[in-house]
Amino acid sequence: MTILVTGGAGYIGSHTVVLLIEAGYKVVIFDNFCNSSKESVKRVEKIVGKNIITIEGDIRNPDDLQKVFSQYKIDAVIHFAGLKAVGESVSLPLKYYDNNVNGTVVLCEVMAKNGCKSIIFSSSATVYGDPHTTPILENFPLSATNPYGRSKLFVEEILRDLQISDSEWKVILLRYFNPVGSHSSGTIGEDPNGIPNNLMPYISQTAVGKLECLSVFGDDYDTHDGTGVRDYIHVVDLANGHVKSVDKLKELIGVTTINLGTGIGYSVLDMVKAFEKASGKKVPYSIAPRRLGDIAKCYANPSYAKEILGWEAKKTIDEMCKDTWRWQSSNPKGFNNWT
Repeated sequence: MTILVTGGAGYIGSHTVVLLIEAGYKVVIFDNFCNSSKESVKRVEKIVGKNIITIEGDIRNPDDLQKVFSQYKIDAVIHFAGLKAVGESVSLPLKYYDNNVNGTVVLCEVMAKNGCKSIIFSSSATVYGDPHTTPILENFPLSATNPYGRSKLFVEEILRDLQISDSEWKVILLRYFNPVGSHSSGTIGEDPNGIPNNLMPYISQTAVGKLECLSVFGDDYDTHDGTGVRDYIHVVDLANGHVKSVDKLKELIGVTTINLGTGIGYSVLDMVKAFEKASGKKVPYSIAPRRLGDIAKCYANPSYAKEILGWEAKKTIDEMCKDTWRWQSSNPKGFNNWT
């Protein structure tokens, strides 16, 4: 079985590629490297001990995608390729709708043309908007507080409509929470371009001295310490959820929506303290104004993932922090490809 992984050179994509190959699947990576590194693919090849077919292209370009489907018999697609910075999406909404929404439409058109009708979509807990209660179940009302989340929500609706129009489509929507950590080898990890938008790389880059100070956006939320609470999930656990989803594709019909999270909420300052413990480094921080589109609390009820996939997150907050520090301390400049 051959899996096309769009955005396969990125943070979650690269870790998923490792586990797919270790599980015996054939993989083709498709990436435009706008926020990822070709070095990450080389590192993945080092981990798995084999070369990986990697094609550079843009999901918005049907000709780029058609080259892949013409050359390889693709059985299913795991679709990671998307822009993901909440703050940037507020400033540049059209960029996000073009890449995330239009790009998915083009991808699905090319898939259908080539008889490939199985897709696992990288969705997000942002589609729940500002939930009235936590933990969050898959049947909660959907909304969005920023263009990034809205782009994910739009794509979910598009994929539902597509499946209604053609019952041959099999769609798995994986709504995941906040991925952190890295491969236990420290060989691959999160290496955002520029100033990080996510908490953990911001913490780790501050600890390693790449950044001077962590900005904590808001300390007046209705949480135990005033900082935002999120469900942080180890990226290897998250990647395993994608492999489990591929394993289940033949059994599932229609559209299946699944939360991937731990079910535990940690605040920003909880994560800072845990990281300081794991790394032995002090993480200086300052309080900054809230960011547009941020919410107070967001964490999952992951019971359906266990029921439907036989999956559950296993790694602890200590492991998340230790693995992040192993990656960052071994690679203080990340993949060192940014100019």
